[in-house]
Amino acid sequence: MGERVRRVREARTEPANDVGAELMQRVARGDEPAFEKLYDLLVGPVFGLVRRIVRDPAQSEEVVQEVMVELWRSAARYSPERGSATTWAMTLAHRRAVDRVRSAQAATDRDETVGRRDIGRPFDEVAEQVTTRLEQEQVRRCLRTLTDLQRESVLLAYYGGRTYREVGELLGTPLGTIKTRLRDGLIRLRDCLGVA
Repeated sequence: MGERVRRVREARTEPANDVGAELMQRVARGDEPAFEKLYDLLVGPVFGLVRRIVRDPAQSEEVVQEVMVELWRSAARYSPERGSATTWAMTLAHRRAVDRVRSAQAATDRDETVGRRDIGRPFDEVAEQVTTRLEQEQVRRCLRTLTDLQRESVLLAYYGGRTYREVGELLGTPLGTIKTRLRDGLIRLRDCLGVA
């Protein structure tokens, strides 16, 4: 019985018996036909493993594609002494699949947390309207503290949607004067509204 176990262990660790090892070495040198053969050899087992972990067929296909691209890009890192190409590919596939499941679970957890937080604070439409009206009244009161020239310039520019140049043309006043009136008026509004 000991001889049989020894032969099984040797067969598992001997890289010459691994067709995938030779293909991986060729893929590491950029051999595309070798990658096609490697793909055909590994895609079935890789998809089966990923599908069992991820469960969603579309997500599984994406993970398999990522694994196969990683095999192509990192083929030079493969070492036949450390295991077969199939084992290496399955290890990569398992890691990617677990990462995908963890990522999906984290996203679900975030969505649930946000959903619970939003449920806890209902929107109060009446309070919002009251707050808006109070703010509007405060702005009106502060506008009344401006000089007539400042108020006219601010109203044309900020409520009328006109540019400083257009305000100057409408009032027949030089642009520099309009800018000064607006700056001074906005400073007074800021102070009146208590904006820091």
